[in-house]
Amino acid sequence: MTPPDAASPHHLLLGSCDYPEHVPRDCWETYARRQRELGLTFVRLAEFAWSRLEPRPGEFDWAWLDEAVEAYHREGLRVVLCTPTATPPAWLIRTHPEILPVDEEGRVREFGSRRHYDFASPVYREHSRRITRAMAERYGQHPAVVGWQTDNEFACHGTGRSYGGASAAAFPGWLRERYGTLDALNEAWGNVFWSMEYGDWGQIKPPNLTVTEANPAHILDFSRFASDQIASFQREQVDLLRELSPGRFVTHNFMIFESGFDHYEVARGLDFATWDNYPTGMLEFFAQGIVGEEDRNHFARTGHPDLVGWNHDVYRGLLRGAGRLGREGEGTPNGFWVMEQQCGQVNWAPFNPLPADGAVALWTAQAWAHGADVVSYFRWRAATMAQEVLHSGLLRHDETPDRGYAEVAALNQARFPLGEVPARVALLHDYESLWLLGAQPHSASLSYWAQTVTYYRALRSLGVDVDILHPDADLGGYAVVVAPAITLATEERAVRWATAVEGGARLVCGPRTGFRTPSGQAWAQGQPGPLAELLGVRLLQFDSLRSGLTQKVAGPEGDFQAHAWAESYRLAGAEATHTYVGGPQGGLPAVTRQGRATVIGAHSDALIRAVLRDVLAEAGVETVDLPDGVRLSRRAGVTLVQNWNPEAVTWEGRTLAPVSFEVVEESTPAGDDPRPARLG
Repeated sequence: MTPPDAASPHHLLLGSCDYPEHVPRDCWETYARRQRELGLTFVRLAEFAWSRLEPRPGEFDWAWLDEAVEAYHREGLRVVLCTPTATPPAWLIRTHPEILPVDEEGRVREFGSRRHYDFASPVYREHSRRITRAMAERYGQHPAVVGWQTDNEFACHGTGRSYGGASAAAFPGWLRERYGTLDALNEAWGNVFWSMEYGDWGQIKPPNLTVTEANPAHILDFSRFASDQIASFQREQVDLLRELSPGRFVTHNFMIFESGFDHYEVARGLDFATWDNYPTGMLEFFAQGIVGEEDRNHFARTGHPDLVGWNHDVYRGLLRGAGRLGREGEGTPNGFWVMEQQCGQVNWAPFNPLPADGAVALWTAQAWAHGADVVSYFRWRAATMAQEVLHSGLLRHDETPDRGYAEVAALNQARFPLGEVPARVALLHDYESLWLLGAQPHSASLSYWAQTVTYYRALRSLGVDVDILHPDADLGGYAVVVAPAITLATEERAVRWATAVEGGARLVCGPRTGFRTPSGQAWAQGQPGPLAELLGVRLLQFDSLRSGLTQKVAGPEGDFQAHAWAESYRLAGAEATHTYVGGPQGGLPAVTRQGRATVIGAHSDALIRAVLRDVLAEAGVETVDLPDGVRLSRRAGVTLVQNWNPEAVTWEGRTLAPVSFEVVEESTPAGDDPRPARLG
């Protein structure tokens, strides 16, 4: 389902997140008019408004929201309403304190902020359904309401898992349904190790507060359980919204590099995904181990293009691929939304620098080029109260336009056409593999995110557009498939990947591929488990390199230095294209190839880029060597070049202004005028 006006007039539309409950009533008409004059189309409302909507149990006050919705409607704005379940009110928490979640240290997380609930709580589920039904009955057919956002930012602040209360009580039952018998569970988890075998379902608790590390299989299943609670919690809301507000879209605003749940499963049943994009905060808060300190300073006022691009591509691909991952019978959603786009400084990172001039326009253009149909700015007016008083808006506290306002106004002189992102490369991303690598990283220098994003950055530095997909998605039609860190392998997954290779795709796998079974154990016949025949190798050794310790790798391009991780292989049909030089793995294969399948065992930015460049060339995918901080993105016949650097860059005979973008190539789809303004 595509929201009204998001596919026609066939260009990027803009919106904002507004909070009428935060300001006097006499502001509402003025704000709606100013938003329309700025060229905004959408406004998001009410995601944290439960205490105003239901100030006392069962006593609803709709008058203020009725009036606010009408004010926006009179100005022609389309309203996205939110279920307010991210912030249960004080009266509900004090009446039912068992709703509160428990953190990994066994502490109850108290009222006084947000996201203070346990997804498994049957009491909270009842109230979630009740407020969702009440809102949908009230506004589900309102002509201004074009769609719904469920809740807000699932799992933010580490709230995806509760280690006590309702979740602890429900976990054994979930396991019993999954395994049937304790013997089966004990076998799957390998509980004979350290005498961890269970004799009764009631003996099983969440995997926290253990003396040393918990069993990784236990962690994996608890992660699956917690993710399932989020998915079923959302499904209850979606079902009610479908029933009571037919014809309106339903979405959720996902988070930056969030690890707390399986996004593919939680997104099932939505019309499209949205996410909340805060590039400078992301660089400070989430980039540790992914981007070095030098880059963090260099890109402090824009964020790093590939960290932002990664999230765009994840959420564009969230509802694509295997049928089990999308809505039944709905087909591929058209694009995604950025529901919250930073438009000034944020307030929640360790450091919160002002964005560079041009950054808001650059972020918006990049979002469009990666597949966004709508970009909505957070927030309309800076908050004058509580936790977000230092966070910017399009308007300052005194209602005067802030720096981002002018950039948004200029964007409305542009026509960014909608259409497909023409990616011929798929990068595979899997939350179960993420959880397993997080449970036993074996290297303090290399996380799942760092390993995976290294491959993504290499592809983007070569000017390649990328689809990010679940490893069980349909891979037909892709020239190259890259699997940087898919450590969990199944027989079915091996068949799917082999089918893609037989169909002509090149496959590139990174370290630790196929190390684990679906229950989290190591494959007893060796690694990469069921992928061994396809890849033509068996894992020999793996070396966790401490900071400052490197391993030399030699190949046809010259020598490389691996850091953080180096693993070697016994050849079983493949040939070695690169070998280790010196050290305990000297002379052993570091990179192997069998037919169209390549395995890279050494973690080296330069090596990964060199191997990918060769594979892309063989597959007929055009590459271009881009300067640091310069990126290309293509959509709907338009190629956009972006300079994220704080200084001008000369590239291919053109000088790119600092923090800017421009069209470098365009073709006009029939019946439209796509010409984006050159806002650099």
